[in-house]
Amino acid sequence: MLEKIDLGVTIDKEAYRAEKERLSIRLGELQRTVHDLGIPVLIIFEGWDAAGKGTLINELLMPMDPRSFRVHNFKKQESEDEIFRPFLWRYWTKTPEKGQIGIFNRSYYSDLIYRKSIDSLNLLGFMKQCNEFEQTLSDDGMIILKFFVHISKKEQKKRFNKLLGNDATAWKVTPRDKKENKHYDKLYEKVNRGLEQTDSECAPWIIIEGEYKDYALIKVLSVLETRLEKAIEKVKTAPEIELKPLIHEGDMPFHSKVLDGVVFDQEISEEEYQEEIKDCQKRIRLLQYELYKERIPLIVGFEGWDAGGKGGCIKRLTRNLDPRGYTVYPTASPSDIERMHHYLWRFWRDIPKNGHLGVWDRTWYGRVMVEPIEGFCTQEEYDRSFREINEFEKHLSDWGAIVIKFWLHIDQDEQLKRFTERQDNPHKGWKITDEDWRNREKWEIYKIAVDEMLLKTSTVNAPWIIVEANNKYFARTKVLKETIAAIEKRLNE
Repeated sequence: MLEKIDLGVTIDKEAYRAEKERLSIRLGELQRTVHDLGIPVLIIFEGWDAAGKGTLINELLMPMDPRSFRVHNFKKQESEDEIFRPFLWRYWTKTPEKGQIGIFNRSYYSDLIYRKSIDSLNLLGFMKQCNEFEQTLSDDGMIILKFFVHISKKEQKKRFNKLLGNDATAWKVTPRDKKENKHYDKLYEKVNRGLEQTDSECAPWIIIEGEYKDYALIKVLSVLETRLEKAIEKVKTAPEIELKPLIHEGDMPFHSKVLDGVVFDQEISEEEYQEEIKDCQKRIRLLQYELYKERIPLIVGFEGWDAGGKGGCIKRLTRNLDPRGYTVYPTASPSDIERMHHYLWRFWRDIPKNGHLGVWDRTWYGRVMVEPIEGFCTQEEYDRSFREINEFEKHLSDWGAIVIKFWLHIDQDEQLKRFTERQDNPHKGWKITDEDWRNREKWEIYKIAVDEMLLKTSTVNAPWIIVEANNKYFARTKVLKETIAAIEKRLNE
C-alpha cells in the first residue's frame, strides 16, 4: 500500500489558502448537521513519529464547535490500568456517542506495532479483533475515518534533527523515536502489512502524503468533507424504520427447543445443602487468591426467568470472597447516556482488571431477549447481535478471561408460586412488579428467544450452563460447583 505513494505531491499557496477557507466553513456546517442527526464519527490518526499528526489534528479542530468533539491521546506505553484490561478496552470506552466526533491520536494500530507482548504468533488475531471492532461500530451507524500520515526515513530524520536543534523542542525526540528511525525499513514492512490487512470497506485506510504539510491538511479536510456528506445523505434518505416486536408466539415452529429438554427432578436436603455450600464457599475463596496470583480474570453472567433465583445464587457465590477482588453489576434498562452508545459499550466499560471477578446480574443478552420481544431493536440489529456477542466474549477469552454464563431455569408453576410468595410477604413485596406479571404472560414468546440465544451463543470460549433452579438449594450448589470446575480447569492447563 505505502509503496504506491508519491510523497512529492504539493499544492500552491494560493490554492491552499482558498481551499482551506472553503473547507473550514463547510466542515463547521457538516459538524452541526452530524450533531443534529445523531451520527457518531470516529477519526483515527496514525503515522510515523514527526509526521505531523498533532498539527493536522489542531488544524482540523479549528473550525469546529469544541462542545461536539473530543480528542483522545493514546500513548505507546499503556497505563497500569490499561495493561490489566483487554486489548480493545481503552478504545471501546472512548468511542464517541451519537452526534459527537471522537479523535484518536494513535490507536490500537500503534499497539500492534509497538506493544512488546504482541508477537508474530498472535498479531493476526489482534488484527482480526480490530476489524471486528470497526465492523461492529460501523454496523451501528458510526462513521470511521483512518488516516495514516506517511513520510520517508530521510524526512523523519530531518525533522528529528530540527527538533533536537532547539532546546525548547529537543524533549520531544525520545530514544524510542531515534530507534524507530534507525529501524525504519524493518518497521515499514510491518506497518505496510498491517495497513493491508486492516483495510476494510467499513473503515478504509486513507494514506496522507505528509512531507508537504499544506497538501496533507487539504487532503485530510477534503476526505472528511466527502465522507460526512455521504453519511448525512444516507441518513436523510434512509426510510424510517418503525420499531415493533420481532418475535411472536408461534414463530419458528421448528426451532431447536433447548429448554424443553430440561428435567426438574433434582433433590437436596437442607442439611446436605448447608454442608455442600460451606465447602464450596471455602474452596472458591482459595481459588480467588489463585486467580489473583495468576492474573486470570473471571467473568460470570447470570440470566434466567424472573424469580429464577439469580440474586440468591450471586449471594452464595460471593458470600466468602474477598470484597476487594470482585464487583457485582446489576443490569437495568440503559440510561440516556448508555443509549447514545453501542449497546455493548456499557459492558466493556465495567470489565474488571485481570485477576479480579466481574459478576453480572443480567447481562448483554438483553439485546437478544428483551429488546426483540418488546420492540426495542430492529431486525438487522437483532440478527447481527449474535455475531457481535460471540465476538465480544471471544475477545474476553483471548485476553485470558474465564467466561461462564448461567441460565437459571424454572417452570411456570414454580414461578407462579414464587411470585405469589413475594406478593404476600411485606418484606419481599418490593421484588415483584407489574412488569414481572406482564412478562409472565409472554412466557412462550420468551422461551423462543431463549432457545435461540442458548443455541447460537454457547461456545467453547463462553459456554451456557443451564441450571435446574426449581430447587433453590440445588441451583446454588450447582452454580458454585460449575464455577469451581471452570477455575480449576484453567489453573490446571
